[in-house]
Amino acid sequence: MGIHQKSKSLVSRHSELSDTFYQLRVLNGQERTDADFPKFVDRIKAAGFHDGRLSPTRIDIFQLNVGKLCNQTCAHCHVDAGPDRKAENMTRETFELCLDVLARYDIPTVDITGGAPEMNPHFRWFVEECYKLGKHVIVRCNLTIIVAHKKYRDLPEFFAANGVEVVSSLPHYAALRTDSQRGDGVFDDSMEALKMLNAIGYGVTGTGLTLNLVYNPTGSFLPGNQASLESDFKSQLMRKQGVTFNNLFAITNMPISRFLDYLLETGQYENYMQSLIEAFNPGAVSSVMCRNTISVSYEGYLYDCDFNQMLDLKVAGPLTHIRDFDLQLLQNRDIVLNQHCYGCTAGAGSSCGGQVA
Repeated sequence: MGIHQKSKSLVSRHSELSDTFYQLRVLNGQERTDADFPKFVDRIKAAGFHDGRLSPTRIDIFQLNVGKLCNQTCAHCHVDAGPDRKAENMTRETFELCLDVLARYDIPTVDITGGAPEMNPHFRWFVEECYKLGKHVIVRCNLTIIVAHKKYRDLPEFFAANGVEVVSSLPHYAALRTDSQRGDGVFDDSMEALKMLNAIGYGVTGTGLTLNLVYNPTGSFLPGNQASLESDFKSQLMRKQGVTFNNLFAITNMPISRFLDYLLETGQYENYMQSLIEAFNPGAVSSVMCRNTISVSYEGYLYDCDFNQMLDLKVAGPLTHIRDFDLQLLQNRDIVLNQHCYGCTAGAGSSCGGQVA
């Protein structure tokens, strides 16, 4: 239990890819590869989307990435989170600016992610305040944090008391495949945490306490059919572990940060990008998460999604910080697009809530 170390963060390795501008140059064929992939904006223009522009529908989800501090260092992490990222943590002042926005506007869902968001010292206070405002709170919990230290072992009770929907990543129902992506011992600790959540009523029919799992591939391939994967996970986890949950979300690995590093190091980058492009699905474009979500960084900057945040692609327009939040302007902005957007529009599509088409 405790810290699960699969690899070091790009920052601690002093990798060129820790520079978001460098990542964008790679994605656009200007570094490390000369592959000339079709531009995403041209692809959606050809599919009939407003001259290559994408606009929001309505902002229903206020997503906060509260920091990059985490007890795990997963091989695929698009946040480049880890135990060494202590400095990148949302302050009380920024949390209060977020609360002010949530009090002023009818945005029903607050989606809290990280890192391990529970490691932020203001996390519990913020969840309680959102609950008082009547917001539906989602916490993206990596499971192992629950058993990492005794101060986190009451998280299941805390989540239940505040009506939190728990969304947790579990790459596979087999220990070897989970540990290969997330670190030695992660599977066993995840099972212990899931059983603790089940004991409180999470994932149990009739309790109203929602526990959803997230599957993302352990290699350079697209996820399979979400419904089939959910059926397999439910039967295998119940049979082998006695664990139950509500829904499985299948998410495509984005070619950014540590997964981009993995693709480049293994010589699979061009093949993976080609597979995303060939699987482009116009039907997924209209339901991508950036259309109903606004993403807030630990520093308070605004982004169209968590992936744009990790590439430092701020929202279009003059108001890019939470202190200047204007819902009407944000709902009339153009969404910032780049080559990684192929990841959300390949196959059945991908979002923080799983497949979309």
